[in-house]
Amino acid sequence: MFLDELRHPIVQAPMAGGGSTPALVAAVSNAGGLGFLAAGYLTADAVREQIHATRELTDGPFGVNIFVPDTSRVDGPALARYRDRLATEARRYRVELGEAFDDDDGWAGKLAVVREERVPVVSFTFGCPDPGVVVELRDAGCAVVVTVTSADEAVEAVAAGADALVVQGAEAGAHRGTFHNVDPIDDTGLLPLLRKVCTAVDVPLIAAGGLSAGADVAAVLVAGARAAQLGTMFLLCPEAGTNPLHRAALRPAGRTAVTRAFTGRPARGLVNRFLAEHSAAAPAAYPHVHHLTRPLRAAGDPEAMSLWAGQAHEFAREVPAASLVVTLAADARRAIDEAARRFS
Repeated sequence: MFLDELRHPIVQAPMAGGGSTPALVAAVSNAGGLGFLAAGYLTADAVREQIHATRELTDGPFGVNIFVPDTSRVDGPALARYRDRLATEARRYRVELGEAFDDDDGWAGKLAVVREERVPVVSFTFGCPDPGVVVELRDAGCAVVVTVTSADEAVEAVAAGADALVVQGAEAGAHRGTFHNVDPIDDTGLLPLLRKVCTAVDVPLIAAGGLSAGADVAAVLVAGARAAQLGTMFLLCPEAGTNPLHRAALRPAGRTAVTRAFTGRPARGLVNRFLAEHSAAAPAAYPHVHHLTRPLRAAGDPEAMSLWAGQAHEFAREVPAASLVVTLAADARRAIDEAARRFS
């Protein structure tokens, strides 16, 4: 199991849209954790280039995350109404709205790349790959990880052959990994979710959701996880490709909320004007809304950007990724030792 090979039980979450870079992934893996490239929104050729760039920087294991195509039903009239609603935003920023279309994010091409490149770990978000896909990846030497947000999803993923699961609590920043883009959105917190998943399946678990310090890592390890996955805490690392406006927004304390306003899928971000004004009207339509709002998000106004962030975002610091990995692991061990002494 790849988790047994890590010096530190720290996983850097894949952050699509530019946050995950080969430099960040390599720094985490070189430090003894597990770094993840994000294949989302990239072409298959770009994913291959990032894999090659990462391998030039590290000999350690790393992963690639792939979005499972969303097959949820889309309400066409609701999507049309949302487009009409955003016309005022387009005029505000003097841009044309994007075309609201469906696509599978290069699913087959990206699967071919990770198989051919024999990526050590391949993870999936937004659904569970078919068992046949899992077998093909395992035959290529890839360990398979699936992101889950409920015990039912965990059972389905294990039945499909997943080697490990990322258990994502509601506190996590960015997109919820839920298999189906429907309401109600499961808002179970990480610790109760870990308990539910631990009783439902028997595979290694990676805990994700609002983790920000070594004590948090210790808590999820004691609760049954084999490793902790953090994303927001890596966004301020110099190796991350985080947009400067996003970096600036993360520093002060601020409220986060789950919204479909930017992409049509539930995702947690900092509350700004766009999120506050449009969340209630946003339809469950992914990736249609993602394509529709892209020009607005690129206009350069933080009040119209998708500022993804977990609930503990204000604890992110501008430190090298390797230092963050080592500090998190050391502080986790210290927290476990201190707890043991208190209860001995």
